[in-house]
Amino acid sequence: MTLKSEEFLAKADPILEKIILQVAKPAIISTKDVFYDLMSCVLEQQIHYRSTKRIFQKMLNSANLERLSIDNFQVFEEKSFGNVKLAMGKYETIVRILEFWEVNNINWQTLSDEEITSKLSSIKGIGKWTIDMILLYTLERPNVFPYDDFHLKQIMVLPYGLDEKVRLKAQMLKIPEKWGNQKSLAVSYLLEWKNFKKMQRARTDLQRHTDCFFVSISNIEVSC
Repeated sequence: MTLKSEEFLAKADPILEKIILQVAKPAIISTKDVFYDLMSCVLEQQIHYRSTKRIFQKMLNSANLERLSIDNFQVFEEKSFGNVKLAMGKYETIVRILEFWEVNNINWQTLSDEEITSKLSSIKGIGKWTIDMILLYTLERPNVFPYDDFHLKQIMVLPYGLDEKVRLKAQMLKIPEKWGNQKSLAVSYLLEWKNFKKMQRARTDLQRHTDCFFVSISNIEVSC
């Protein structure tokens, strides 16, 4: 992503322009590993780049693994699955992913977004949100708008004045029309803005508690 991409988004979308000016440019170091990232989505219901509970990372730690692969999956299963509650549906999806990787050796970087979507959606249990996360974070495709993402829905409602009760998806889909082929960068800024607002609220709360503390101290009568 270049500065020109941000300039384009700022000119195209006044709301996004304010956000771009407020927050630092999002920086994520991708693993480029579709198998690894796909497993994180299934096991944690969140891709590990955005994880706050870090369930997937804790499972890796339990198995003494730095990176999960099809070759060390048996070790991962034996040492970490006992520490988590895994629904049968998730387990079945994991088995299907393993079966897919055993018979397919794919260079994902050479495929189009549509081809990647077609191949991953052939694995029962892998839906659009998961595929969008792989396109957005793992393969760093520039034109991804994951409208099914819960956090993105929350983020877009207020600044864009969306009505959550009336065809939210349809309202959301109109907004990225102005982002051209830079939808992924726009989404990254919106998600980063959520973190920025969260930290801003935390600093405000901390300052409020600090002020209250010092007010309380100043009202204490000290006698000798």
